[in-house]
Amino acid sequence: GCILSLKLNQKWIKRWTSKLHIVVLWITFAIDRLSEMRKLTCHCGQIEIEINIKKNFEDLYRCNCSMCIRKGAITAIIDKKELKVIKGMDKLKCYQFKTKVAKHYFCSICGIQTHNLRRRDPNTYGINIACIKDISSEELFNFKVRINDGKNHIMDRQ
Repeated sequence: GCILSLKLNQKWIKRWTSKLHIVVLWITFAIDRLSEMRKLTCHCGQIEIEINIKKNFEDLYRCNCSMCIRKGAITAIIDKKELKVIKGMDKLKCYQFKTKVAKHYFCSICGIQTHNLRRRDPNTYGINIACIKDISSEELFNFKVRINDGKNHIMDRQ
């Protein structure tokens, strides 16, 4: 009885792991489908940027560093390869301060900051989600947003 049970269990495990593999592939495909190309624009429309971003905006934050506290933007993080300036590169200006690692990009015409190269991880951008074309004010005001402690950034500690 034990040998028959062991053989049946091995068959069940093989079938189960095969089905599990299919489920994992399907979940991976579904997660990939949760991202989409969106357009980021400044106020005057001179800057247009394509971004590939997750639809559900999983990790949004407001930073409390001396720069971000003044602009008050809600930021989402994306990989550098997920952002492409498609219009207005000549109108895009950069502001840097302190360590000069982070780069804050803004439109030289209307002054809106669309994105920044992050000091914490220079392989990522922080994007101002309010610049996403067709985002509604209801969405903006209902997002769950955390506070990022840029005021006490680890790179500023002596």
